[in-house]
Amino acid sequence: MSESALQKVMDHASAGLAARKAFFDTKAELVVEIARAMAVCLAGGGKVMFCGNGGSAADSQHLAAEFTNRFRMERPPLPGLALTTDTSALTAIGNDYSFDEVFSKQLLALGRPGDILVGLSTSGTSTNVIRAMREAKRNDIVTVGLTGQSGAEMAAVSDFLVTVPSGDTAVVQEIHIAAGHAFCFLVDHFLFEAVAELTPYLPEPRG
Repeated sequence: MSESALQKVMDHASAGLAARKAFFDTKAELVVEIARAMAVCLAGGGKVMFCGNGGSAADSQHLAAEFTNRFRMERPPLPGLALTTDTSALTAIGNDYSFDEVFSKQLLALGRPGDILVGLSTSGTSTNVIRAMREAKRNDIVTVGLTGQSGAEMAAVSDFLVTVPSGDTAVVQEIHIAAGHAFCFLVDHFLFEAVAELTPYLPEPRG
């Protein structure tokens, strides 16, 4: 007898809950550390960029919008940028060069030292994401890799590597967006609610 529709729903929910609990039990401090780095970047006039393919492209746009609009609290817009949204740039680069370069060329055009690039790849092997993160590191842009349980090729190009303890792509993506939401509300916390917590991490003023 085939598994019932209801049982499939419950099995998926159970797998997601278990992976989410395991993730936050082991990665909560890392999530805080990354959000703090984002807040330092933004406080210094930098921006947070996102890139990924498919569902991860949608997550990139989602999280960039949380920065440029707002998350939970009323506050000034923050510079978040998805490298997945400019169809003219994506198709021009893909046509003239290679789909492998659609993010790296935008990164080189738009990124500045001290910015942050968040690369999302459930497999950890997306060539265009890896290439963008490699170029980011060469240009003093901080890299955050969100991937599945192995880390794969992302490990070598990530200043912060966020792995999810699941081999199920859908579950990994669900936890990526949960982590992304945590980045959003923690950035607001550091910049607008608890500035004293961020102060020790800010560079000393010159002069």
